[in-house]
Amino acid sequence: MLELGVKTLLAYLLGSVLGSLVMGRLRGVDIREQGSGNAGGTNALRTQGWQFALGVVVIDVGKALLAVGWLPGLSLPFVGFDSTLDRGWLTVACAAAVVVGHVYPVWYEFRGGKGAATLLGAVAVLAPMALLPVIGVWLGCVMLTGYVGLSTMLGVATLPVYFSVTRPSSMALVAFGLAMAAFVVFTHRSNITRMREGVENRAKRLWLLRPR
Repeated sequence: MLELGVKTLLAYLLGSVLGSLVMGRLRGVDIREQGSGNAGGTNALRTQGWQFALGVVVIDVGKALLAVGWLPGLSLPFVGFDSTLDRGWLTVACAAAVVVGHVYPVWYEFRGGKGAATLLGAVAVLAPMALLPVIGVWLGCVMLTGYVGLSTMLGVATLPVYFSVTRPSSMALVAFGLAMAAFVVFTHRSNITRMREGVENRAKRLWLLRPR
């Protein structure tokens, strides 16, 4: 249990390093004071441009790759390896923790992003093929509706379905998919409210199938 606790905590702390705020320090801006006020990649793109947003995505995806692909197998001083610990559950615990850290970063007053890019990085390590339905649904939805938030929620909702069909024996992955789908809906609750009120912004460049 010590290994599980320590590595989950480290994954959370790693997730708390936000790409948008690291890039913002270099440029002298805080994107939480601009646009939607969110510290994620979409707001970074809208307020600072694609080069800034690209740097944000590289950092946010990269930290997930480290937390999920490297941290679970790392030998830590005074911690060691717990032979009774299921490695699958340890890995998904680190994956969930890095996403939670991104949304509620201890380094930045618990005001972070919505977790989408970091979650994609985690899934890229856990099950790369699962990215295909996630991205496919996201693209289809954003082209039909123009709503990035809705597309993200629906894309992530494919994860528990994908894992249940392709990896039904892996309860760790199925549980991870369900938890992340619910968590992403929670982090996008403001988007849901704005859509219900009819004031949600649409990504017009991606809304390819809009009515003429």
